[in-house]
Amino acid sequence: MAANGNGAATARKQKGLLPSITTSDKHHDVCHDMSAPTVKAQTIDELHSLQKKKSAPTTPIKGIQGAFAALSEEERSKQQLQSISASLASLTRETGPKVVRGYPASKSQTSPRVHQQHVAEPAISASDSSLKFTHVLYNLSPAELYEQAIHYEKGSFITSTGALATLSGAKTGRAPRDKRVVKDDVTREELWWGKGSPNIEMDEHTFMVNRERAVDYLNSLDKVFVNDQFLNWDPENRIKVRIVSARAYHSLFMHNMCIRPTPEELEDFGTPDFTIYNAGQFPCNRYTHYMTSSTSIDLNLARREMVILGTQYAGEMKKGLFSVMHYLMPKRQILSLHSGCNMGKDGDVALFFGLSGTGKTTLSTDPNRYLIGDDEHCWTETGVSNIEGGCYAKCIDLSREKEPDIWNAIKFGTVLENVVFEEHTRVVDYADKSVTENTRASYPIEYIPNAKIPCVGPHPKNVILLACDAFGVLPPVSKLNLAQTMYHFISGYTALVAGTEEGVKEPKATFSACFGAAFIMMHPTKYAAMLAEKMQKHGATGWLVNTGWSGGSYGSGSRIKLAYTRKIIDAIHSGSLLKAEYKKTEVFGLEIPTEVEGVPSEILDPVNTWSNKLGYEDTLMKLAGLFRNNFEIFTDHKIGKDNELTEEILAAGPNF
Repeated sequence: MAANGNGAATARKQKGLLPSITTSDKHHDVCHDMSAPTVKAQTIDELHSLQKKKSAPTTPIKGIQGAFAALSEEERSKQQLQSISASLASLTRETGPKVVRGYPASKSQTSPRVHQQHVAEPAISASDSSLKFTHVLYNLSPAELYEQAIHYEKGSFITSTGALATLSGAKTGRAPRDKRVVKDDVTREELWWGKGSPNIEMDEHTFMVNRERAVDYLNSLDKVFVNDQFLNWDPENRIKVRIVSARAYHSLFMHNMCIRPTPEELEDFGTPDFTIYNAGQFPCNRYTHYMTSSTSIDLNLARREMVILGTQYAGEMKKGLFSVMHYLMPKRQILSLHSGCNMGKDGDVALFFGLSGTGKTTLSTDPNRYLIGDDEHCWTETGVSNIEGGCYAKCIDLSREKEPDIWNAIKFGTVLENVVFEEHTRVVDYADKSVTENTRASYPIEYIPNAKIPCVGPHPKNVILLACDAFGVLPPVSKLNLAQTMYHFISGYTALVAGTEEGVKEPKATFSACFGAAFIMMHPTKYAAMLAEKMQKHGATGWLVNTGWSGGSYGSGSRIKLAYTRKIIDAIHSGSLLKAEYKKTEVFGLEIPTEVEGVPSEILDPVNTWSNKLGYEDTLMKLAGLFRNNFEIFTDHKIGKDNELTEEILAAGPNF
């Protein structure tokens, strides 16, 4: 009988027919499909449980060092939850909320890993919120965050290349006028206040009101996302940060932008050095003192905390932490810098400073050099280090031809902010500004092929200040002495082209101290003095490179060819430009080379390119006047109590 059955099965297989369904001898009333192996599960739920295997044991702890070392997994988890609960504690309760790891829909909510401190609480703490659990989604992977975003956050989609497209709500950019810093006895003396400063004051009480509002909002949710990560690739000076947020989009963004800890580092994380409470979906109370809108981004340096209310734009977290580093690092005699940074194959490091539109990203991302970072760095006693673990690139008009590295980095794990895509194919249209012109991509730095991991390097050899001079009077390249480097670093100049709707052709000068005035905390001269000291100590050379116009201002002249600028940058990297002959320009007193390989010599001195010499002189004097007027806010400043801005720096500016 069996032989006949096997023969029939063989015959059916030869004819290409489906395998037959046979009846078990033992259970004649049950029909089984014997054509394939069966799974080891009795129910659908059991089958689903087999789909996800438990994470492998975490990296073994060596020795007994660290806050969580030499503990059982259960004890380590308990301490971790206690730390998160303490972060979420509000003013009206002596203890933090009851927190449990896992998803709200999971059966794990009855897990014994619930943290609830048994401390006698005052009567004021009795509330509905004290009776509920807050589920903590801790350091989720990109795949898990994708699932959360797609399922729960409207406006989240997977694009054709695998990136997560999201919306940041009503705010599609930073809100600098809504940023506040607590002014206390310490920060009153240490920070830059007053005219020209980005620091707008608030008092401690108002901060605590906003903090309470943010924490109570987060505690009212069924779940919060918690990221424990690092800032600064220099292991001796890295900062532990904790980000508590309500959106998977924000958690994935910070997963990309901060440095991602290893399992061993996470076990040993302990108490964070700085905490962000991102309750951006909930507005601040506009009737609260110091508030001018429903948005508020508040920094309290004494408490090492930041509160975000009324804006879901993720860039507030990135730049808020950058501001914190601009405060913490100089106190350690470490210079924090808003710059790009790359390194040659021989170990020569270059820093690139420049405002939007100057070509900082394009010129610092060089296929022939290693990328240390694109935006935020520290210069320590041992060299340079990237502050971040990712890149935050502009996407407007992005193309594979212009920016191949950024284009290829937009894949699974990347966050795409406020982009527009085709409804069915999910192909992104980077030229579409329907939502905003400030479309962005956030991705881990290792998505760039020539990124240097770890993101550290030796002391810089060249410091390059980029300016897009639309007035057309600055030379394509100038060698700067230390005083000139400080002057132009403090000035932070570029020029924006005015709109042409009514035929307006006049360029507009823009000055941003230290090429990042919105983020610095101390007076610009503090950072400039540190820069000059480090450049002098390590033999770095300063350069001013104009990527703007030549032969006339915008509208009459033409923009300097990118190919020429690249040749200039190559000559700086190779050291050949140091060997060139130089002559000094009028008014600005800049040293310009008479020859650069691959660049027409006649464009090196801008006066040669202007047919209207009188027009050149008038425009030159106009720009010099703008520099002088801008610098007036710095001339009377004192660093600390008795260090005035030196006459040497003032003399390095335009000479009338």
